[in-house]
Amino acid sequence: MSSEQEAESIRCLVAKVGLDGHDRGAHVIARAFRDAGFEVIYSGLHKAPEEIVQAAVQEDVDVLGISILSGAHDTLLPKIMDGLEEYGAKEDTLVLAGGVIPEEDREGLKEDGVAAIFGPGTSIEETIEFVRENAPQR
Repeated sequence: MSSEQEAESIRCLVAKVGLDGHDRGAHVIARAFRDAGFEVIYSGLHKAPEEIVQAAVQEDVDVLGISILSGAHDTLLPKIMDGLEEYGAKEDTLVLAGGVIPEEDREGLKEDGVAAIFGPGTSIEETIEFVRENAPQR
């Protein structure tokens, strides 16, 4: 399989969780992932953790990218991880978080199963490369 075909088979859900209404970054990532050859679904704004879990499971995504800038990451991200676990989807979903997440909160989120956290200023290329290297193989 060529790397082009491999990239195409990576299904990503870019999601906005909670009351955070700032979605420019999510749109930038969604477009960049699409340009990189990934299949991209965008959740839209103001989604509850349960809605994001449902979408990830129903769409059978490989990668769940959660954009969160509201400061509620310590509450909302664990709910998403628990939901994925309930559906048996936690093991085969690469979960990424993007946004303003303080350094001191990152370790706990990673222990919950968030694979990587990309803060403001992370290059798009770095994010795409991480997905290519870490997305579950089908």
